Amino acid sequence: MKRITILGSTGSIGRNALEIAENLKSELEVIGLSTHNRVDLLFQQCLKFKPKIVCITGSDFPIDFIEKIQKLNITVLTGKDGLQELASDKEIDLLLNALVGAVGLLPTLAAIKRKTNVALANKETLVMAGEVIISAARIYGVKILPVDSEHSAIFQCLQGEDANTISRLILTASGGPFFNYTKQELKNVTLEQALNHPNWDMGDKITIDSATMMNKGLEVIEAFWLFKIPISHIEVVVHPQSIVHSFVEFVDGSIKAQLGIPHMKIPIQYTLTYPERKYLKSERMDFTSLKELTFDKPDFDKFPALALAYQAIKQGGTAPAVLNAANEIAVNKFLNKKIQFTQIVGFVKLAMEKHSIVFNPNLEDILAADIWARNFVKRVIEKEEVLEVGF
Repeated sequence: MKRITILGSTGSIGRNALEIAENLKSELEVIGLSTHNRVDLLFQQCLKFKPKIVCITGSDFPIDFIEKIQKLNITVLTGKDGLQELASDKEIDLLLNALVGAVGLLPTLAAIKRKTNVALANKETLVMAGEVIISAARIYGVKILPVDSEHSAIFQCLQGEDANTISRLILTASGGPFFNYTKQELKNVTLEQALNHPNWDMGDKITIDSATMMNKGLEVIEAFWLFKIPISHIEVVVHPQSIVHSFVEFVDGSIKAQLGIPHMKIPIQYTLTYPERKYLKSERMDFTSLKELTFDKPDFDKFPALALAYQAIKQGGTAPAVLNAANEIAVNKFLNKKIQFTQIVGFVKLAMEKHSIVFNPNLEDILAADIWARNFVKRVIEKEEVLEVGF
């Protein structure tokens, strides 16, 4: 029996993971859950899975929900400190981090230091602090298992292979809803249009990131840390059908690809049951219905977010943390209809230009850069005086 805790259990990844846990109840035991403010759904999850401990990180909910959960003989933690305590519980065999944003970094590190393997769906952890996380995982002997479909595809393709024989990693991108838009048309994109992804059912923030292609940029940085491949050997191709989830090319020219229906249960279950594969009741691929699989080059001019991500990892140091933090704030402002779609990447670019990079950063440097970038973008958007850049 593998004991799992799911951070972000009320989100899309978390809900899918709990469906898998229910289908594999003889092999997976859910002992911890967390949510931000969706305590009504968390309560229903508690009734079904009876975890030992849960965490609520938000504050906008009726206080009696905590009492209702406690009456189920479940310990309730709160806030970001509670999240780290939950992640470092000694009974966990595997932590699934399905949080969105920078909030996922410290719980991941807490789990690693407890020598708990991590199924990582929170790409921001590696974007912000890849060197810190990978180094800690090596020191504590912890496995980082990728949940994102693209990284899971690469991970699966590499089973039984010598990592030294990799020539290229090729991440596929759906292109989002605006791949065929002109630059002029992108200026008039509405929030409702941006939230209407053609293939994937994801949370709002990730859906907007997919529309700007920042999500693919973050995934490029994540792949750099997960697979220890030079950034010049990591490429992106636009594949609108989202059937091929990624490719690995080897030194002899051979290429492996992992294919599947575009839903997240396959990569989620693979991380939960790794190194084994288990039966998954889901739609199966009908190749005769696939009339075409197309691949295009990404347009870095129309979607500069992808170029900014490559720039950030090449610059190194705290640059990726600034990229991530600035993007989180800009996306939030767009979701609240404070800025236009094309302005998102503009504010990220400005933050990167104004930031003084700290090279070979420690955790404190990374967190300071994160805070600086958030405050900087907020001030610019709110048209307040932009203070001299620095921590």
